[in-house]
Amino acid sequence: MLSTPFSSLGSHDSDDSALSLDKMKSCAILAVPTEPGGPVKFPVSSSLRHKGKAFDLDAAREVITLLGINGEPIGSLSWDFIIDQILAYRKPQASRETRNDPRVTITFGVKYIAPEGQQFESRASGIGGGGLFIESLRPLPVGTKLALEFSLPEHPSEWLPAKGLVAWVCPKADQYTFSPGMGVRFTEINPDIRNRVLELVKSVQPV
Repeated sequence: MLSTPFSSLGSHDSDDSALSLDKMKSCAILAVPTEPGGPVKFPVSSSLRHKGKAFDLDAAREVITLLGINGEPIGSLSWDFIIDQILAYRKPQASRETRNDPRVTITFGVKYIAPEGQQFESRASGIGGGGLFIESLRPLPVGTKLALEFSLPEHPSEWLPAKGLVAWVCPKADQYTFSPGMGVRFTEINPDIRNRVLELVKSVQPV
């Protein structure tokens, strides 16, 4: 069987062949990640409201970050948090309207210690049975484990312990959270303390 020369595969002239080869090279370059095993960027192109933004997926840390049109980070979410949200919306509409862990927007003090031992004191602006939101100009990365102490408004001098995990971050103020900071999900909390949080939420929520 005779092999077929490349020149006889089509009616393209030499310029067309060179152009096709250039396209193949470009595709090959685009298909190879610049940093093997590193984050992968996916541009938003179909959404009219968000065209120009991009998603940065970090499989090693299991974090997804939304990037602005200039490449600046807008916010990050852990895959764990995203999965929980998707599973929640698979429930019937009636069950979605009643949250298992309702939250309220209130201001109170919070202290936390990062894994490296850094100690921080800040203000929280929301809480529920599942976690709280800590205001911070330098939120810690998604997935960071924290040792927490927070004081509820009715007893500001009493510090309640808990442990948590940074589930999502908002590095700058936006129309949804209004303040930069991080959402922390409780991973360990005394049932009595959680009940006190739930009672507070219930008392603040409108009837």
